[in-house]
Amino acid sequence: MRRARALGAAAAALVLLLAGCSGDGGDSGGRITLRFQSLAWQQESVEANKQLVAEWNARHPDVQVEYVQGSWTSVHDQLLTSFEGGEAPDVIHDASDDLADFAYGGYLADLGKLLPRRLRDDIPRASWDTTTFGGKVYGVPFLQEPRVLIANAARLKESGVRIPTLDEPWSWQEFRSVTRRLGSGKGRFGVAWPLKEPVSATLNLSLSAGGELFHRRPDGKAEIRFEDADAVVPRTVHDQVNVDGSASGATLGMGGSDTLPGFFGGKYAMVPLGFSYRQQIVQQAPKGFDWQVLPAPAGADGLAQGVSPQTLSVAEDSPHKKEAAAFIDFFLRPANMVRLARGDWMLPTGKEALKDPALHTDKHDWATGTALARHLRPAPAQSVRGYPEWSDKVATPALQEYYSGAIGLDELRKRLVEDGNLVLRRYQR
Repeated sequence: MRRARALGAAAAALVLLLAGCSGDGGDSGGRITLRFQSLAWQQESVEANKQLVAEWNARHPDVQVEYVQGSWTSVHDQLLTSFEGGEAPDVIHDASDDLADFAYGGYLADLGKLLPRRLRDDIPRASWDTTTFGGKVYGVPFLQEPRVLIANAARLKESGVRIPTLDEPWSWQEFRSVTRRLGSGKGRFGVAWPLKEPVSATLNLSLSAGGELFHRRPDGKAEIRFEDADAVVPRTVHDQVNVDGSASGATLGMGGSDTLPGFFGGKYAMVPLGFSYRQQIVQQAPKGFDWQVLPAPAGADGLAQGVSPQTLSVAEDSPHKKEAAAFIDFFLRPANMVRLARGDWMLPTGKEALKDPALHTDKHDWATGTALARHLRPAPAQSVRGYPEWSDKVATPALQEYYSGAIGLDELRKRLVEDGNLVLRRYQR
């Protein structure tokens, strides 16, 4: 979603640049104006963002923040255009897996000495690792989203399958067996995999099986190796679709939202989705529809999975880095982080925010997702230069063809590794 190269990206970038321009960030009265580009899109999230900006502005008459609305669908190209044009927002909302090229390109400020100790200590080291490149911190990770199984609770109960818990999750092998039992072969499937964008889901879930795909050589350069652990998740999906018939091949080209009508209609017993999809389910599910959140399957490394947190960064060209960092500190105080997390139906990274009782309630299975926070790890390719190109041009088509049955595992391995390493070498010369 974050790297979709829509035809309208250039136009969207121009609109945002025109809307966001504010000269040198000050006015004749000496007041500083910071531009904050937010990618919030759900109504609750947009409201939370705008409320916090209003609260800051009310308390800081000399440092005002201008809210600029961005879009996940065009943010990479839009930011690149604004960086190269010298018109980047002061405070930038993005995701950690989009930062590496901007950081190495000199477009983002090192926040290491600008952030207060309170904020640095509140966010775990594993989260900071997602935004740290070459020993410098280029973003503050603040929201994260585990992948979970959203299940039709009634259908699971009727089937008699063992219901997984956080202490005793399904293994990947058991998950495959369960989906065979739940699929009737008459237009009803055990699982729907919405894999229109298959790379992130595959890599992040593969951490549970010990798969990392990206490795660092002794000289510090990254290389791709497709080992046995890397094959566990792809093979499971492939076999559910092409061998067992327990997963619908029609959903492979869908986004997560596209599968919800079929889920509500009983076509799919489970759908692997990001934790935030609960909001859509609450809003759209038919009255009386019984659903529940289950942990994703576990492997050799337990419930571990990769995440690419949402981030806040400061543009290197901003003349007001200190003030921008102060705004970020305010924006991400524990109580505010909880407001942002609830608005996006995601999890905060902050340790204090994660303790909030509102995130440990059984309602809408908040507690299940919050319990997964300690298992989250940096996505495998966080610091790899060239990852966006590898993902778009090599991994996405290769995985799509493999999941559909068009190519086998050996061809998948060859393309991910051989073609992938050619891409990485160009970025690491």
